[in-house]
Amino acid sequence: MKTVNLLNIVIDNFTILELFEKLDDEGGVVFTPNVDHLIKLQYDRDFYEAYNTSSYRVCDSQILMYALKFLGTPIKEKISGSDLFPAFYMYHKDHEEIKIFLLGAAVGIAKKAQEKINQKIGREIVVEALSPSFGFEKNEAECEAIIEAINQSGATVLAIGVGAPKQEKWLVKYRSKFTHVKVFLAVGATIDFEAGCKARSPKWMSEVGIEWAYRLLSEPRRLWRRYLIEGLPFFRLIVEQKLGFYKMPFVDS
Repeated sequence: MKTVNLLNIVIDNFTILELFEKLDDEGGVVFTPNVDHLIKLQYDRDFYEAYNTSSYRVCDSQILMYALKFLGTPIKEKISGSDLFPAFYMYHKDHEEIKIFLLGAAVGIAKKAQEKINQKIGREIVVEALSPSFGFEKNEAECEAIIEAINQSGATVLAIGVGAPKQEKWLVKYRSKFTHVKVFLAVGATIDFEAGCKARSPKWMSEVGIEWAYRLLSEPRRLWRRYLIEGLPFFRLIVEQKLGFYKMPFVDS
């Protein structure tokens, strides 16, 4: 089974190494669905359409792993964005053709992540880093300047971390304008993690599916609504899918 259905998206059933092999051969756009994404995909048509144009969708969340097992379609591996990106650059540490551009995080943080990653790898695998202004996606001139900077850098990989659904929509809108980039990774808060500005949860919390609790305690004012209110309908929707009652949005509209 190469893919499985989860609500209104298809998730690829890959190991992380299988994903890297496919990206090396074919390139592509990688999204990492989690509970927050699945909820947004029920009412945000532009986000849904962006998801449908991505090349790969890999499971970001242990909660999604549990849901897929409950539905009778278990998959091989959880590949969260915060695990995917460091594994990607470590896997390609000796591949000179892999040149990464970091786009995201607050001012100065992407540069700090660039320095730390390059020091860890021992070469300039991250060729440039840029933190866009808040609301940059609404400023066409800034978007064009960002595209020019990425093209001038010679980067073959773009890792963007400006939050969902903004990063996914932006990638899909501008993908065709990049001259050298073959691999596009939507990585969320990963740039902050790489810079050391935010701490990831202990590994055991991620493995049992309660990484969300650690993040909630770390940023309660920003995340309480997402985790304690907005995410709750996910469990009802999964039961509806299990019982055959789930209705996909956007199909008849």
